Amino acid sequence: MKKILISALAFTLGLTLSAQTYDVREIVAADHNKAAGCEGPYRYDASPLTPAPKGYEPFYISHYGRHGSRYAWNDDTYTVIRKVLEAAKKADALTETGKLFYSRYMDFYQVPLMNYGDLTELGAEQHASIAAAMVAEFPEIFARGGKFLARASKSPRAITSMAAFCASFEKNAPKAEVECNSLHTNMTVINPPEAPDELVRDYEGSLKPIDRGYITELREKHYDNILDRLFTSRRFLEETGGRSDFLFELHMFWSGYHNYCSEDLFEFLFTDEEIVDLWEAENCRLYLSHSSDRYLMIPLLQDIIAGADAAIDGTGEYRGHFRFGHDTVLNAIIPLLNINGSGYQSDKAEDVKYWFQNYNVPKAANLQFVLYRHKKSGDILLKLLLNNSEVTLPQLTAVSGPYYRWSDFKAWADSVYAAHPQK
Repeated sequence: MKKILISALAFTLGLTLSAQTYDVREIVAADHNKAAGCEGPYRYDASPLTPAPKGYEPFYISHYGRHGSRYAWNDDTYTVIRKVLEAAKKADALTETGKLFYSRYMDFYQVPLMNYGDLTELGAEQHASIAAAMVAEFPEIFARGGKFLARASKSPRAITSMAAFCASFEKNAPKAEVECNSLHTNMTVINPPEAPDELVRDYEGSLKPIDRGYITELREKHYDNILDRLFTSRRFLEETGGRSDFLFELHMFWSGYHNYCSEDLFEFLFTDEEIVDLWEAENCRLYLSHSSDRYLMIPLLQDIIAGADAAIDGTGEYRGHFRFGHDTVLNAIIPLLNINGSGYQSDKAEDVKYWFQNYNVPKAANLQFVLYRHKKSGDILLKLLLNNSEVTLPQLTAVSGPYYRWSDFKAWADSVYAAHPQK
């Protein structure tokens, strides 16, 4: 496998990134849930947090969380596969592996199909666990009570995720009071691209173009082998949606079924090499689809800063803000913030995976902005957590470890606004 050293590359705003060496494909090959990308369930693999510098104490938290584990978002993931398997069965075109898949799938898909798009039991458990961990990690913020605001997108799975989080939050922080709502006007912050038309704002800035043919190449190199593994003939395929539709939905199904099934029922569908290549193709597709909206997340960034500033100067009524939305938003705001250098824009499709990894936004993925105040000087520091793991902001100079001056972060945000004004 290709290993590369990425060193001193220019960030899109003229900043320099720290050197980093890793083989993303090996990371993906070693973990089914990472190979599942955005379709995988939440992973509880965060390292212990770095203590704050002496004299600093957390006092405010701002959060954005993706909805938890769900069934496939689109019923096509189940119906397209079913139609193809039924047609293959009728045409007596199933291999032995195809017959195994047919048998397991036909006994399996009905419940997911009836519940497509809905939050699963696991999804609710994820948010309950994240809320409990947050309260345990930052007792200084929650022990004294106070008011907190939770907002969700209009999606039922986001609303249900918020409900699970807030129920756990109230249980673990009994002195705190949390207000919840899912108003459509929230969408300008919670999911800007899906806000009502009259409220949508657009900003200048776009991604460097990359070769989209690379995505097709990664997929096409394996399609024949996958089909031959399942079918002895393909004459029925064009009558049931075609080869590409079936294989895309097959990969989506494989990637997501562990959100509602703990058994390894369908791991035989792809080889290790196919898994990694299909992951990379999907990762590159989402980079083009989601990361291209990074500047549309400016209203969310402004909302985060406004809420924090109100808590800092005492004019706000909330000691924390919780938001519940979608992977499209996290996959855009992470590069906007240049978390761990992810803001870099490659002009080579094959290098996208070294800067953008969709497995960083599994179900229930969350971003936490934690503010610390010095007990004597009143100085404010910021620490960011992605999925409960500390991250870096290479465009800023850290005070200590993952801690940055709030004033530096705000000055950087102002430079983003200036470089990408509203159209």
